Amino acid sequence: MTDYLAQLAEVVVKGKIKEAKPLTEQALAAGVPANEIIFNGLSKGMEVVGQKYEKKEYYLPQVLLSAQTMYASLDVALPKLVVGSGGVRAKVVMAVVEGDVHDIGKNIVKAMLTGAGMTIFDLGRDVPIKNIVDKAKAESVDIVATSTLMTPTLAGMKEIERMMKEGNMKPKIKSMIGGGATSQEFASQIGADAWGPDAIAAVQIAMNLAKK
Repeated sequence: MTDYLAQLAEVVVKGKIKEAKPLTEQALAAGVPANEIIFNGLSKGMEVVGQKYEKKEYYLPQVLLSAQTMYASLDVALPKLVVGSGGVRAKVVMAVVEGDVHDIGKNIVKAMLTGAGMTIFDLGRDVPIKNIVDKAKAESVDIVATSTLMTPTLAGMKEIERMMKEGNMKPKIKSMIGGGATSQEFASQIGADAWGPDAIAAVQIAMNLAKK
Protein backbone atom coordinates (compact mmCIF):
# COMPACT_ATOMS: atom_id res chain seq x y z
CA MET A 1 0.00 0.00 0.00
CA THR A 2 2.81 2.38 0.93
CA ASP A 3 4.32 1.93 -2.53
CA TYR A 4 1.14 3.07 -4.25
CA LEU A 5 0.80 6.10 -1.97
CA ALA A 6 4.42 7.11 -2.57
CA GLN A 7 3.94 6.69 -6.33
CA LEU A 8 0.76 8.79 -6.29
CA ALA A 9 2.48 11.54 -4.33
CA GLU A 10 5.36 11.50 -6.83
CA VAL A 11 2.98 11.63 -9.81
CA VAL A 12 1.38 14.74 -8.30
CA VAL A 13 4.72 16.38 -7.49
CA LYS A 14 6.04 15.77 -11.01
CA GLY A 15 2.75 16.67 -12.69
CA LYS A 16 2.47 13.36 -14.58
CA ILE A 17 -1.17 13.91 -15.44
CA LYS A 18 -1.48 10.93 -17.83
CA GLU A 19 -0.38 8.52 -15.09
CA ALA A 20 -2.79 9.81 -12.43
CA LYS A 21 -6.00 7.96 -13.33
CA PRO A 22 -4.44 4.57 -14.23
CA LEU A 23 -2.33 4.55 -11.07
CA THR A 24 -5.32 5.50 -8.91
CA GLU A 25 -7.36 2.70 -10.47
CA GLN A 26 -4.52 0.23 -9.82
CA ALA A 27 -4.26 1.35 -6.19
CA LEU A 28 -8.02 0.93 -5.64
CA ALA A 29 -7.95 -2.49 -7.34
CA ALA A 30 -5.11 -3.50 -5.02
CA GLY A 31 -7.28 -2.66 -2.02
CA VAL A 32 -5.87 0.74 -1.06
CA PRO A 33 -8.76 2.70 0.54
CA ALA A 34 -9.80 5.91 -1.23
CA ASN A 35 -9.25 7.98 1.91
CA GLU A 36 -5.63 6.74 2.09
CA ILE A 37 -5.15 7.67 -1.57
CA ILE A 38 -6.51 11.17 -0.96
CA PHE A 39 -4.90 12.00 2.38
CA ASN A 40 -1.65 10.01 2.36
CA GLY A 41 -0.97 10.07 -1.37
CA LEU A 42 -2.39 13.07 -3.21
CA SER A 43 -2.45 15.53 -0.31
CA LYS A 44 1.14 14.62 0.63
CA GLY A 45 2.16 15.30 -2.95
CA MET A 46 0.46 18.71 -2.93
CA GLU A 47 2.17 19.53 0.37
CA VAL A 48 5.53 18.97 -1.33
CA VAL A 49 4.41 21.10 -4.29
CA GLY A 50 3.42 23.89 -1.88
CA GLN A 51 6.83 23.72 -0.19
CA LYS A 52 8.61 23.86 -3.54
CA TYR A 53 6.52 26.87 -4.54
CA GLU A 54 7.40 28.68 -1.30
CA LYS A 55 11.11 27.98 -1.88
CA LYS A 56 10.73 29.24 -5.48
CA GLU A 57 11.79 25.82 -6.79
CA TYR A 58 8.39 25.64 -8.52
CA TYR A 59 6.47 28.40 -10.24
CA LEU A 60 2.77 28.78 -11.00
CA PRO A 61 2.75 26.61 -14.19
CA GLN A 62 4.22 23.64 -12.27
CA VAL A 63 1.79 24.16 -9.37
CA LEU A 64 -1.19 24.24 -11.74
CA LEU A 65 0.00 21.10 -13.54
CA SER A 66 0.36 19.29 -10.21
CA ALA A 67 -3.12 20.46 -9.20
CA GLN A 68 -4.62 19.18 -12.46
CA THR A 69 -2.85 15.86 -11.86
CA MET A 70 -4.36 15.67 -8.38
CA TYR A 71 -7.85 16.45 -9.74
CA ALA A 72 -7.52 13.66 -12.34
CA SER A 73 -6.82 11.21 -9.53
CA LEU A 74 -9.57 12.65 -7.32
CA ASP A 75 -12.09 12.02 -10.11
CA VAL A 76 -11.38 8.31 -9.65
CA ALA A 77 -10.89 8.21 -5.87
CA LEU A 78 -13.70 10.44 -4.55
CA PRO A 79 -16.61 8.28 -5.78
CA LYS A 80 -15.04 5.33 -3.90
CA LEU A 81 -14.71 7.22 -0.66
CA VAL A 82 -16.35 5.46 2.27
CA VAL A 83 -17.31 7.74 5.11
CA GLY A 84 -16.62 6.18 8.48
CA SER A 85 -19.09 6.20 11.33
CA GLY A 86 -16.99 8.93 12.90
CA GLY A 87 -17.73 11.28 10.01
CA VAL A 88 -19.30 14.64 10.77
CA ARG A 89 -22.65 15.19 9.07
CA ALA A 90 -22.40 18.89 8.30
CA LYS A 91 -23.24 21.01 5.26
CA VAL A 92 -20.61 23.45 4.01
CA VAL A 93 -20.68 26.14 1.32
CA MET A 94 -17.19 26.65 -0.12
CA ALA A 95 -16.00 29.37 -2.48
CA VAL A 96 -13.05 31.49 -3.52
CA VAL A 97 -14.32 35.05 -3.15
CA GLU A 98 -15.05 37.36 -6.05
CA GLY A 99 -11.93 38.71 -7.74
CA ASP A 100 -9.73 35.69 -7.01
CA VAL A 101 -9.31 32.56 -9.16
CA HIS A 102 -6.81 30.63 -6.99
CA ASP A 103 -8.65 27.46 -6.00
CA ILE A 104 -5.96 24.83 -5.36
CA GLY A 105 -6.20 25.12 -1.58
CA LYS A 106 -9.99 25.13 -1.68
CA ASN A 107 -10.09 21.97 -3.72
CA ILE A 108 -7.73 20.14 -1.36
CA VAL A 109 -9.84 21.19 1.63
CA LYS A 110 -12.99 20.16 -0.25
CA ALA A 111 -11.58 16.67 -0.84
CA MET A 112 -10.60 16.31 2.80
CA LEU A 113 -13.95 17.58 4.14
CA THR A 114 -15.74 15.17 1.81
CA GLY A 115 -13.62 12.43 3.35
CA ALA A 116 -14.70 13.58 6.80
CA GLY A 117 -18.34 12.98 5.83
CA MET A 118 -19.47 16.52 5.12
CA THR A 119 -21.78 17.59 2.31
CA ILE A 120 -20.02 20.25 0.24
CA PHE A 121 -21.65 22.90 -1.95
CA ASP A 122 -18.66 24.05 -3.99
CA LEU A 123 -19.46 27.31 -5.76
CA GLY A 124 -16.02 27.47 -7.38
CA ARG A 125 -13.80 30.52 -7.77
CA ASP A 126 -14.37 34.24 -8.36
CA VAL A 127 -17.83 33.89 -6.77
CA PRO A 128 -20.00 36.99 -6.15
CA ILE A 129 -20.48 37.59 -2.42
CA LYS A 130 -24.29 37.61 -2.67
CA ASN A 131 -24.26 34.16 -4.32
CA ILE A 132 -22.29 32.71 -1.40
CA VAL A 133 -24.64 34.14 1.23
CA ASP A 134 -27.78 33.21 -0.76
CA LYS A 135 -26.59 29.61 -1.19
CA ALA A 136 -25.78 29.30 2.52
CA LYS A 137 -29.29 30.49 3.37
CA ALA A 138 -31.04 28.34 0.75
CA GLU A 139 -29.30 25.14 1.85
CA SER A 140 -29.39 25.92 5.61
CA VAL A 141 -25.71 25.04 5.83
CA ASP A 142 -23.69 24.74 9.01
CA ILE A 143 -20.54 26.46 7.73
CA VAL A 144 -19.56 29.06 5.13
CA ALA A 145 -15.92 28.52 4.14
CA THR A 146 -14.23 31.08 1.90
CA SER A 147 -10.67 31.62 0.76
CA THR A 148 -8.48 34.13 -1.04
CA LEU A 149 -4.80 34.54 -1.80
CA MET A 150 -5.15 38.21 -2.72
CA THR A 151 -5.27 41.25 -0.44
CA PRO A 152 -7.76 43.30 -2.56
CA THR A 153 -10.41 40.57 -2.21
CA LEU A 154 -10.30 40.52 1.60
CA ALA A 155 -13.06 43.13 1.55
CA GLY A 156 -15.39 40.44 0.15
CA MET A 157 -14.90 38.32 3.26
CA LYS A 158 -15.76 41.28 5.46
CA GLU A 159 -18.92 41.85 3.37
CA ILE A 160 -19.95 38.20 3.83
CA GLU A 161 -19.77 38.62 7.60
CA ARG A 162 -21.86 41.80 7.41
CA MET A 163 -24.52 40.18 5.22
CA MET A 164 -24.69 37.06 7.39
CA LYS A 165 -25.16 39.15 10.53
CA GLU A 166 -27.78 41.38 8.93
CA GLY A 167 -29.59 38.33 7.61
CA ASN A 168 -29.69 36.78 11.12
CA MET A 169 -27.71 33.81 9.84
CA LYS A 170 -25.19 34.01 12.67
CA PRO A 171 -24.50 32.50 15.13
CA LYS A 172 -26.40 29.49 13.75
CA ILE A 173 -24.24 29.36 10.61
CA LYS A 174 -20.51 29.49 11.34
CA SER A 175 -17.90 31.08 9.08
CA MET A 176 -14.30 30.12 8.44
CA ILE A 177 -11.72 31.72 6.18
CA GLY A 178 -8.34 30.73 4.76
CA GLY A 179 -5.80 31.50 2.06
CA GLY A 180 -2.45 33.25 1.84
CA ALA A 181 -3.82 36.78 2.32
CA THR A 182 -5.72 35.90 5.52
CA SER A 183 -4.68 35.62 9.16
CA GLN A 184 -6.13 34.97 12.61
CA GLU A 185 -5.94 38.71 13.24
CA PHE A 186 -8.00 39.45 10.12
CA ALA A 187 -10.55 36.73 11.00
CA SER A 188 -11.04 38.26 14.45
CA GLN A 189 -11.27 41.75 12.96
CA ILE A 190 -14.13 40.89 10.58
CA GLY A 191 -15.94 38.58 12.99
CA ALA A 192 -15.29 35.23 11.30
CA ASP A 193 -15.64 32.23 13.61
CA ALA A 194 -12.36 30.60 12.58
CA TRP A 195 -9.23 30.84 10.45
CA GLY A 196 -7.36 27.90 8.94
CA PRO A 197 -3.63 28.29 8.21
CA ASP A 198 -3.55 25.22 5.95
CA ALA A 199 -5.69 22.36 4.61
CA ILE A 200 -4.97 19.98 7.51
CA ALA A 201 -5.93 22.60 10.09
CA ALA A 202 -9.00 23.60 8.07
CA VAL A 203 -10.47 20.12 8.33
CA GLN A 204 -10.09 19.97 12.11
CA ILE A 205 -11.51 23.49 12.45
CA ALA A 206 -14.52 22.63 10.28
CA MET A 207 -15.19 19.51 12.34
CA ASN A 208 -15.04 21.53 15.56
CA LEU A 209 -17.35 24.24 14.19
CA ALA A 210 -19.84 21.63 13.00
CA LYS A 211 -20.17 20.25 16.53
CA LYS A 212 -20.99 23.63 18.07
